[in-house]
Amino acid sequence: MLISVEDITRTYVVGGETVHALRGVSFTLDKGQWVAIVGQSGSGKSTMMNVLGCLDTPSGGRYMLNGQDVSRMSDDQLAGVRNREIGFIFQTFQLLPRETALANVELPLVYRGLRPKERRERARAALDKVGLTPRIHHRPNELSGGQRQRVAIARALVAEPSLLLADEPTGNLDSATGEEIIRLFEQLHHAGHTIILVTHEPKLAARCPRAIRLSDGRIVDDGRGEAVAFGSRREAVG
Repeated sequence: MLISVEDITRTYVVGGETVHALRGVSFTLDKGQWVAIVGQSGSGKSTMMNVLGCLDTPSGGRYMLNGQDVSRMSDDQLAGVRNREIGFIFQTFQLLPRETALANVELPLVYRGLRPKERRERARAALDKVGLTPRIHHRPNELSGGQRQRVAIARALVAEPSLLLADEPTGNLDSATGEEIIRLFEQLHHAGHTIILVTHEPKLAARCPRAIRLSDGRIVDDGRGEAVAFGSRREAVG
């Protein structure tokens, strides 16, 4: 088991009012699974992503990641876990504009202290895995949106993390390019990578083998991606 989330809560105080973003969320995730966390705005999915990505700590409950109780860690310890265990893929790519694709992908390895030769070799291999070998010396403004997202995916892969955490990865792409990126995720899943994809799009969640639907900070459905996603769509319509 890679992830165990037990009765996670997260509350915020906004303008003197307590907001319950997560209300007792529990689930497990095995290595090699691909799961979507889906929900409308305000459902708690962004807070859940921040907790799973060790960007935020829960108010209550327990979060075990790869055998470590990360829900009790300090900020410095969480930073170490993020660097070792998690590869992030963002809707807005988050690439350094003045650096080449190769340099962008190398960045997580710089923080790990790897030597330049090893960094370059591993970055080249990651870019090859996402089909971008011909573009490794191009900067982000010389790449299409789909190519930039592939660079971001290669950067997430390069440190060989336990978990790939993708936040609306097709949100800034047209439908054809988004389809290319989802097919790439399918390939990564078949290669054994563990993927959590956070999205508000039922159509995207339906492509995942499993989906967890949140509403008002609670899990309201957990099962086969297509079935859960269609439930989300009916709820959104009705």
